[in-house]
Amino acid sequence: MKYRKFSDLGWNVSEVGLGCWQLGWGWGEVISNNNVKEILKKTLDKGINFFDTSDTYGDGRSEKFLSEMIKSTSEKLYVSTKLGRRVRGTNYPKGYKQEPMEEFVDRSLINLGVECIDLLQLHCPPSDVISKKETYEMMDKIVKKGKIMNYGVSVWKVSDALQAIKNPNVKSIQIVFNIFRQKPAETFFEEAKRKNIAVIARGPLASGLLTGKINKQTKFPENDHRNYNINGKAFDVGDTFSGVNFENGLKAVEELKKLLPDNFSLSTLALKWILSHDAVSVVIPGAANKSQVEINASTSDLGNISDIIPQINSIYDKLIKADVHNRW
Repeated sequence: MKYRKFSDLGWNVSEVGLGCWQLGWGWGEVISNNNVKEILKKTLDKGINFFDTSDTYGDGRSEKFLSEMIKSTSEKLYVSTKLGRRVRGTNYPKGYKQEPMEEFVDRSLINLGVECIDLLQLHCPPSDVISKKETYEMMDKIVKKGKIMNYGVSVWKVSDALQAIKNPNVKSIQIVFNIFRQKPAETFFEEAKRKNIAVIARGPLASGLLTGKINKQTKFPENDHRNYNINGKAFDVGDTFSGVNFENGLKAVEELKKLLPDNFSLSTLALKWILSHDAVSVVIPGAANKSQVEINASTSDLGNISDIIPQINSIYDKLIKADVHNRW
């Protein structure tokens, strides 16, 4: 496993981390307790030390499993959680205030079993919250109380990322970035590097499209966001199949398969493409079993793909760009 620096924090994080949404729910059948423990054990075996979760993933289930893992090892692990999605509904957006947000922090501290959270990210807040100085003043107060060490913002749009990093205390941006969502590389990464902002690449496999295992006949359970959020009813559709037109995505996948180098699967090609961008600090694929952890982690040691990147990008330009590039 190779490691990368994370902002100016002195952290060396595994370039392949673990996204822990699947350890909660929202992906169909809930992963059993034993399987979650096997997944987390395998991450440690493979040198993964960065974990991204949220207080909403399984209503804290994901955080609680990470707590068990933290206690089980002497290795330094970096756990990032997110908050803010709980304020939606009748309390939204008034919930982005000191008292309710600090209550969410306290809940995550208990779930994670720690005294201070390494990195707390605002969980895809609306643009008007991102643009308010009061938002960051609130986060600074929570830092001063010793409850969080650092903070960042998880966003849907590049414009929100650029707005968030105007605040000097924002250390990271989490954003959808993959072969099907290339805009961040064009309009955000240089500014992130200039300001020493860590970039967490989420949705790297476009909700499984970029595994090559999904086809027109694939059916998703009712409790899988690839079913209930296909039209963006529950949250921004950009987090489901990266907002890509499903049929165009399948066509692009078939084109990408023709480019696979020796020893690569489509999943590892997709992850390696992301890691070819030096602005990326860590990519956070999820995993439904320990075999997927092994496959994802193996990407770090695979060879360079620079010779086929122009062809990969050409597939994006031809089949995907028109649908997504200017939306996020």
